[in-house]
Amino acid sequence: MKMQDLTGKVAVVTGASSGIGEAAARLLVEEGMHVVLVARRRERLEALAAELGDAASIVEADVADIVQVRALFDYVGQKFGGLDLLFNNAGLGIHAKFETSQPEDWKQMIDANLYGVLHCTQSAIPYLRGREGAMICSVSSVGGRYGVANWSVYSATKYAVVGFHDALRKELGPERIRVTVIEPGAVWTEFGENVSTALNERREQLDALTSENIAQALVYAFAQPGNVLVEEIMVRPVLQVAP
Repeated sequence: MKMQDLTGKVAVVTGASSGIGEAAARLLVEEGMHVVLVARRRERLEALAAELGDAASIVEADVADIVQVRALFDYVGQKFGGLDLLFNNAGLGIHAKFETSQPEDWKQMIDANLYGVLHCTQSAIPYLRGREGAMICSVSSVGGRYGVANWSVYSATKYAVVGFHDALRKELGPERIRVTVIEPGAVWTEFGENVSTALNERREQLDALTSENIAQALVYAFAQPGNVLVEEIMVRPVLQVAP
């Protein structure tokens, strides 16, 4: 099967300091790409960049801050002249029954999970134009297709990401910019670690996915020939029959 040669291509990976973002960065570098690592935790980025060597650059940024995001993509344009892959991975979830949840927590999730995607995507588009096989790929969730109790606002943000990508695909398809969304189920990451032991127990029961599984889904979609769009990937443990 003929796939794209990814050697020399440039990716921006948000949320690269841990979990899916970190795994994606490693795998993209293995495929010969240069990866711009983006997150708020600079010390984590520096450790990962030291491991990846010259194939990685770091930009400390909060994707919820439009000024920081614009500075990030100014840097990408100046250093590389363009961009092949934007991987919108940064995000967070706060577990709570909606009736007793806090508006400041709603805002935190909306800022990271939705505004972060909007900010990065809008800033990236000019740099993706004219690049063969260019792609915007964002992480939504199974919770962006099926509402999950006690994750109502998180689910709302992830539903929004799915809807946004469906519309954006129609806008950018004529320019041959591909738009893909990945919707993971249960994954072993830092996500939800502060909730309770119940979440980790459920992951164990489901034989949860690893971050590397999601990174492989990203590379599968991106390495397709430039005229091929893998529009949506829902990936979950085989034991996860619900939601």
